[in-house]
Amino acid sequence: MNWLMRFTYWYNRMMAGRYGSDQLSIGLMAAYLLLIFIANLLRLPLLSYLALALLVWGLYRIFSRNISKRYQENAVFLRFWNRFLQWFRTSSSRFESWRSKTLNRMNDKKTHRYYRCPKCNNTLRVPKGKGKIVITCPVCHTEFVKKT
Repeated sequence: MNWLMRFTYWYNRMMAGRYGSDQLSIGLMAAYLLLIFIANLLRLPLLSYLALALLVWGLYRIFSRNISKRYQENAVFLRFWNRFLQWFRTSSSRFESWRSKTLNRMNDKKTHRYYRCPKCNNTLRVPKGKGKIVITCPVCHTEFVKKT
């Protein structure tokens, strides 16, 4: 039996009955790596101690035998983490929609003009080169005159 198989058997026996890694412990390890990198970059020993505390906490969670307590901690972490991810996704989707609108306007620059309704502030697209026209807002039915 080679050393890798012996190590695998030893590790499996040691981890039997222990909680193991989950999203929170992986997040703690990632935070440790990030903080230790920043601490070494900025030469801040206090940040190194904070990073070490995160490492110890993450390892404690991995080797803990109190599975129900670690499960509850991970559930609380996931609740906040999923809210953060949801906020991040919605803000990035808002940026994408703004970006696509801007690109559409740039492509339509030669053929269309964009105006805002004075009453409801809705954006309206009208064709260029028609002279003075009466524009009717489809939302609030306000009519205003603009030159295209």
